[in-house]
Amino acid sequence: MSEITTAQRILYISQQYTIYVSFVILISGVIGNICKIIVFSQLKILRKTPSAFYIISEDIVNLIILFIPFVFRIGINAFNYDPSQTSIVWCKLRQAIGLTCTLITLTIVCFASIDQYLSTNHQPYIRRLSSIRLAKILTISSIIFWLFHSIPLLVFLEIQPSAGCSIYNRGLLTYITFFYYPILSGLLPLLLSSFFSLLAYRNVRRLVRRQIPIEQRRLDRQLTSMILTRVFLLFILVFPYTIQRIYSLISPAPRTEYVRAAIEQFVGAVTISFIYSSHIVHRYEFSVEIYLIDFYLGAFLCVYFNISTISSAN
Repeated sequence: MSEITTAQRILYISQQYTIYVSFVILISGVIGNICKIIVFSQLKILRKTPSAFYIISEDIVNLIILFIPFVFRIGINAFNYDPSQTSIVWCKLRQAIGLTCTLITLTIVCFASIDQYLSTNHQPYIRRLSSIRLAKILTISSIIFWLFHSIPLLVFLEIQPSAGCSIYNRGLLTYITFFYYPILSGLLPLLLSSFFSLLAYRNVRRLVRRQIPIEQRRLDRQLTSMILTRVFLLFILVFPYTIQRIYSLISPAPRTEYVRAAIEQFVGAVTISFIYSSHIVHRYEFSVEIYLIDFYLGAFLCVYFNISTISSAN
């Protein structure tokens, strides 16, 4: 078997995996996020809690990610249609929207974990820092900040005949490689959200000692459990993608090494499915298990089926 044939098989498997997983993510993500928005906006007991506001805000951003950059990805992998390679407007908007919305989502997760720590703290003056007004100010401020942060992408993203739509400015590429992926969309939000989620969990375990209504204690425990689960999944699903992106930017595969390039593309497809699946998982433990089992079992069966088909054809 030649090297080119092996690479073509790997690329075919990668394409089929991406198509299957993409449609699963899109359908379940749209339905799941819309249902969560309706539930959290209609329940009176949750409507006045900052954590619920953060969750609704994150779900709205998740829908934007699924409808714009992710639909483009489906078009590229399923139908070989990529307008960003011919239209400079779509080239700039697709990348800018994807990176900006990702940062907004991660920021909101951090705000939610910090707010849950504040709202469950045993000190009254610290609990008073948790409010809907502050949640709205922080969310709007983060959206405005990250929109301004995306301006260099709109300026320096361009299309070149040899490599297509990408960033060719060395300074911006260095920033994205060594700061955006490892820090802004990697270690910083993961460590910050994990730290405050663990503090909130510690606070919740002490709620029984405080003289507060049992309904409020149950609500605090449920919200803390949901946010802690969200942070845990964020770490598992985002970290592999961060590592893969840093590696691919630092050490790109030479065009003559077909198998290595194909393997890296397959690994990239898997890690991208991880990060997009973080936008569809629910914040209830049983929902998380159902989503992940169905998601990755289906992907595994898809890959196995295509390997078997290729082998039998030969």
